[in-house]
Order: sequence, then C-alpha cells, then structure tokens
Amino acid sequence: MSINWLAIGVLAFLTVILLIITILLYRKMKKFQASYISLQTFMDGQQMDILLDKYIQKVTDLEQNLEKCKERLDPIEIKLRASIDRAEIQRFRAFEDVGSDLSFAVAFLNQEGDGLVLSSIHSREEARIYAKPISGGQSQYSLSDEERDVVLKAMNGKKI
Repeated sequence: MSINWLAIGVLAFLTVILLIITILLYRKMKKFQASYISLQTFMDGQQMDILLDKYIQKVTDLEQNLEKCKERLDPIEIKLRASIDRAEIQRFRAFEDVGSDLSFAVAFLNQEGDGLVLSSIHSREEARIYAKPISGGQSQYSLSDEERDVVLKAMNGKKI
C-alpha cells in the first residue's frame, strides 16, 4: 500500500512541476505576443507584414524596370561605341613659302579606333585634300607625321 501512496505522491509532485512550467511558459508567451504586436504596429499603426509585402512588390517592379532599361541600353551602347566620338585637329605648315599654318590633319575615330583621317596640304598654287581610312588606330596607307600625331591624340581620348 505504501508503494501506491509513493506513486501517487511522485505523480502529484510531477503534476505540480508541470503546472509551474506551464504557467512560466504561458507568461513568456504573453510577453512574446506583446512584443510581436508592438513590432507589427510600429509604424503608423500599419502591420509590418503588409509593409513588407508592399516593399517586396516595389523591389520586384524596380528589378523589372532595370531589366527593361538594360535591354534598351545595350544596343545604344553598341551604337555609341561604333559612332565617331573623338576628333583631333593639327594645323601645320607644309611648305616654307606659305605664310601660315594653312595645312591641317583631322582624325575622326570611334571607341575601337576606327574612322578616318583627313589631310589638307595647302600651297600657294593649290590645296589638296586626302582621306585615309583608319582601323584600330592604323591605316593601310602610309600616314604623314602629322596624321599619325592626330590619330594618336584621338586614340588617347576617354573611352566609355
């Protein structure tokens, strides 16, 4: 009979301990719930999950807009690199009997160094103009010193 009372006593003791643990956990849960509600309504009474959903949608929209901009910008950049964006000019005196620097060389190049160089040789009797294609900063035709100088100056321009 004493074993029954001992078992009942142990069960009663464990029940009391479980009841105390349950009460402590309930109090902690109430504190957590109060903190959660406080966190949820911290900005103008709006719930945080609604705000987060709005911001997630905004970020998604921005990513889609960014992708559209990239799609539009890529062909523009390709076209820009191929267009003439560097020009240099150098005036010089081709002949001693001409009074001033009336001769000139002009280089028009794109980002890759492709384009052309124009030269004008001015003398007392006539003026001649020459055009030479430039590819990669080089020409298949021989260049004068002035033409090489303007091509080099144009090649050293800022790239995008």
